Amino acid sequence: MENNIHIGIVGLGYVGLPLAVEFGKKYQTTGFDLKEERINELRNGFDSTKEVEQDELALADKLSFTSSHDQLSNCNYYIVAVPTPIDQAKRPNLKPLESASRLIAPYLNTDNIVIYESTVFPGATEEICVPILEELSGLKFNQDFFCGYSPERINPGDKQHRLPDIVKITSGSNDKTAELVDNLYKSIIRAGTFKASSIKVAEAAKVIENTQRDVNIALVNELSLIFNKLQINTYEVLKAAGTKWNFLTFTPGLVGGHCIGVDPYYLTHKAQEVGYHPNMILAGRRLNDYMGKYVATRLIKLMCKKNIEIATSKVLLMGLTFKENCPDLRNTKVIDIISELKEYGIDVAVHDPWVDAQEARDEYGIELVELPEEPTYDALVIAVAHSEFTSFGRGYLKSILKPNSVIFDVKNLLPPGAADGTL
Repeated sequence: MENNIHIGIVGLGYVGLPLAVEFGKKYQTTGFDLKEERINELRNGFDSTKEVEQDELALADKLSFTSSHDQLSNCNYYIVAVPTPIDQAKRPNLKPLESASRLIAPYLNTDNIVIYESTVFPGATEEICVPILEELSGLKFNQDFFCGYSPERINPGDKQHRLPDIVKITSGSNDKTAELVDNLYKSIIRAGTFKASSIKVAEAAKVIENTQRDVNIALVNELSLIFNKLQINTYEVLKAAGTKWNFLTFTPGLVGGHCIGVDPYYLTHKAQEVGYHPNMILAGRRLNDYMGKYVATRLIKLMCKKNIEIATSKVLLMGLTFKENCPDLRNTKVIDIISELKEYGIDVAVHDPWVDAQEARDEYGIELVELPEEPTYDALVIAVAHSEFTSFGRGYLKSILKPNSVIFDVKNLLPPGAADGTL
């Protein structure tokens, strides 16, 4: 089996690269990415996403990297792992998915299988991608070529739950394809696989995983808004409630990133397309999208109580990424805090040891700063729980703040009472 398989992976980001490495240990694998700089860094054994270490890359001795799409011509399995973002109107942006399908189609041959991993709404693979593959390849779906869907479950920055240790959902466009796709993934996934009954079921399973988390976090965020007005510490309430055996553990915070903050819109888009208006999901999205502005407003109120002049103040944001211990800036909600503070004329500085300075500059026009060695800022916001920040006590933080200042701890990293405000 191994000698007859040549896998082409389109997209070498947080999802595609770990796949390419695991498959590249067993099968001839070609990893393709449009970005030449990405290909060069991977050829040199370096992964800027920090998901794969150099020694892991070296173990994938059957893996090659390319930015030339014609190098995919000899593959018989294609795996698409490109981003599926939303546009400014919060509608699914399927252009990367469509482009990947157009890229693959000319190289399709009889009995080839195209597997999609990108998060989509139920039906997207067969309704959006398959027609492109058919038109540009001249082949007939489920007769000449076949498709599968195996949703990604990568958790950026998580060194415990790695690709081989997470159960993988698989599916295929017919029974034989489903079996082939399942066996392919089963060969690299130690945790095992779950073969869904159809591609649509697999697509739906993926999109509700993050929708469920989004709704639950929205509930806790709303509780945080209520408890703040009641002058109760939200984390103390959650700790007490957590002693019940079936209490679900979620904490308040900013909900950004490419998954939880985006995927629900794929489901709501499809729901509205078929005539149903999803109330709870969209309400949760609105609430979670509001939290950045809420943090900024709380901070300003705390500063006003200490008679800090807002218009001439300087505020330091610690953390810019969408989550801890990860360099990913996609859909970070920290930017909402920054934008709101700047509306008040505040001079906002940002420090994040995980972020590439050029990427911060290109994506958001932000110039990262180093931590000062003397009292500089009127207020400080711990926005991301990077491991580098966990050792900072109130004493150190006060040393970089002016005597009359405010600390707002979004992530509850500091001991009780050490911050002026938290969620």
